[in-house]
Amino acid sequence: MIKKNFNLDQIKKFLKKKNFIVPKKPNIKSLNKNLKSLYFTTLASFVIILFFFFLPNIINFQKNTILASKEIENKSKSNLEKVLKGEPLSKDNTSEVDEGLNLKNLFEDVFKFDQLPTDTVRLNASTIEQLFKDTDYNLKDVRKRKLVKPIALSLLPKEMKMIESSTKKKNLFIKIILPLILEENNRIKLDRINLFSILNKNKNTNSEKKWLNLKFKQYGVINKDLSTLKIRMDEIPVSLAIAQAAKETGWGTSRFALEGNALFGQWTWSGEGIKPAGADNDTSHKVMKFKILKSSVRAYQRNLNTHSSYKEFRMARAELRDNKMKLDSLILSNYLDKYAETGKEYVKILKQIIKQNNLTDFDDVKLLPSSKKLKSLI
Repeated sequence: MIKKNFNLDQIKKFLKKKNFIVPKKPNIKSLNKNLKSLYFTTLASFVIILFFFFLPNIINFQKNTILASKEIENKSKSNLEKVLKGEPLSKDNTSEVDEGLNLKNLFEDVFKFDQLPTDTVRLNASTIEQLFKDTDYNLKDVRKRKLVKPIALSLLPKEMKMIESSTKKKNLFIKIILPLILEENNRIKLDRINLFSILNKNKNTNSEKKWLNLKFKQYGVINKDLSTLKIRMDEIPVSLAIAQAAKETGWGTSRFALEGNALFGQWTWSGEGIKPAGADNDTSHKVMKFKILKSSVRAYQRNLNTHSSYKEFRMARAELRDNKMKLDSLILSNYLDKYAETGKEYVKILKQIIKQNNLTDFDDVKLLPSSKKLKSLI
């Protein structure tokens, strides 16, 4: 039997004669092109599916972050405008911080002054004036040089009410209380520096934690809320403190100031204090008295920095801080209408005292340091 060799073309011809369908040789280039097109179509479809899958999350993210931040910014600007105009800050515009007050240790450091032995001697007005003259302490230089010598007197002179010259009486009163107000503000400044240093650390030492716990007690902060402590631990403008002391004591001539070193007329219901003259027998409150003037200044600052009646004052102050603005006493005084029963009339009088006596000149003065630690504040 003879074997025949057939090539591929012969086989195809034979199959065609027998009516078989012979497929053509596949085009490799066309096949690759089709596969590439399929690949890109599949990839595009996958991307589109993913886009619509994540679209709701993208929209929510935009609402909760970008739009929310714009809303916060707008509220902040709105709050600042209200502060500058002296308008009340509504509950919607104030945050939930600075709520609640723990009274237990609020004035503990204030009343420690009363427990200390003292040999304080009450100097008369002429002796005090001579002391100021010998040390070149006068308000004209203070206004010009913006520096105050750390002369801390503990008591007002009994002759305050006998000084006939209004200008002389006011100048003496300011010179006595100005170093005390600056000293207490410096104490708060140092505390704020320490607080922000602690807040900027990832881990705090035991001594720092102990210090924080002490400040939570001093400012009556509930639940150790740092945001509340930051708002409460702040200065009172010097001009505002002088104006309130002048109003409450008649420039140092009141019985409360001379007998109880009470510069700011704070009330107490503890039984310890001076009963107002002409008060009804059933009147339960008295005016808080102190051993030295310094105690009165600290208690006053603690009162404004913690009492719920002055929350709007603190919020307005925080708005000014956040916007890198000075603590303006004429603006902040608008939020002290609850300090006295006369309300808005009290605010009006405070502003008159500040303006008529140019008290804002003292807002940027510095107390000459009595220690190395205080040099950083000048």
